[in-house]
Amino acid sequence: MSEDAGYVASFLRDADRDRYFATLLLKEPERTAIQSLYAFSADVASIRDRAREPTAGEIRLQWWADALKGTGHGNVRQNPLAAALLDAMSRYGLPSGPLLRLVAARRFDLYQDPMPDVASFEGYAGETVSVLYQLAAMVLNGGTEVETGDAAGHLGVAQALAGHLRAFGFNASQGRIFLPMNIFAANGVTDGEILAGAASEGLFAALAQVNDLAVEHLDKAQRAIAVLPGALRPAFAPAALLGPELRQAARNRAPFAATAATADWRKILAMWWWSARRA
Repeated sequence: MSEDAGYVASFLRDADRDRYFATLLLKEPERTAIQSLYAFSADVASIRDRAREPTAGEIRLQWWADALKGTGHGNVRQNPLAAALLDAMSRYGLPSGPLLRLVAARRFDLYQDPMPDVASFEGYAGETVSVLYQLAAMVLNGGTEVETGDAAGHLGVAQALAGHLRAFGFNASQGRIFLPMNIFAANGVTDGEILAGAASEGLFAALAQVNDLAVEHLDKAQRAIAVLPGALRPAFAPAALLGPELRQAARNRAPFAATAATADWRKILAMWWWSARRA
């Protein structure tokens, strides 16, 4: 393993353990390439928490955009995450366009505006999560583009909804609402109530509807994954984690409290078994 690849794997393990565990199911050199893709995503996603104010976050996002376009100042490859990503893009012919759109979509994270509606959330999830599945499948396909639209699209939305259900309380404490606000409004819940951490029957009903939406997307993703070539299915192994997570979320009556984490070994075993059954 090269020095950059070792750094990327370590970074991903610390920043996004679920995706790191998913890559352990893959063989080299695809594993290293997909880890670089996921590490890039994790770094960009963490900018909102590392930047003290939006301007600093905009600067960091622009650094990544310039690096992807080849217009970065200085030696971009001194950053091991960028070096590994650019190597993977070159080796597998990964297009820069989807990654640039991911960077652009993450600008939403820097500000306090609530997510307005379901369509906006699905677009955001498509640009920030579904794209990772599309490009990972392309890597597993030897660098040849492959149509995984329904599988990647629906799984990305399901995973994003599950993640933001899990982080609902934390995000509210930070003044952020990432789940679709129109669902809360339809149940008589205001953004002020969410940010104040006020639980209500309307809030529980809204979160249940979000959960149902995630389950619907997951079901569609599973059906689409089932008809993909077997060699591509390991890219979608995180689907194994979402069913249990969404069932746990459906039972949650303390939406603003931190949820109990699933043991790492259970996640690894679930993804391994999911992949083994679909080989």
